[in-house]
Amino acid sequence: MVYITTGLVELLLSMAGDRDPQVVTVGLTVTDAEALDVDLDPDTPVFTHFYHPDAGGSVRAVFGMDLASPRTQGRFVSHPDGNDRLKRTDDLHEVVFVGVPPWEELRAFDRSGTRLPVDVVDAVPPSESVA
Repeated sequence: MVYITTGLVELLLSMAGDRDPQVVTVGLTVTDAEALDVDLDPDTPVFTHFYHPDAGGSVRAVFGMDLASPRTQGRFVSHPDGNDRLKRTDDLHEVVFVGVPPWEELRAFDRSGTRLPVDVVDAVPPSESVA
């Protein structure tokens, strides 16, 4: 089972819909359930945060690689063509969420393309600050 917050799902699908027909790919990170108000084992990872897809664009343009975004546990990829399966061209992570039009739900896959069950949890992640 893969867990992701309602707010993150809504944001990712909205971002994909806004950029359609362009593909969106977004790095995702987790928060342990103990930091959330959810009824899960405290060590359960829940996808709660994302890294904006345009972050680090200047560095990527100069060096040819993304040095601005840290390693992430997951990735969201939009497929405007409607293909709801993992593609070989997708940027593979431990978990890859795929969204397709009409941008109403996500599917999750492991890096080998096996579909994973998704549980969307109604939780607000803890606030974070860069200061």
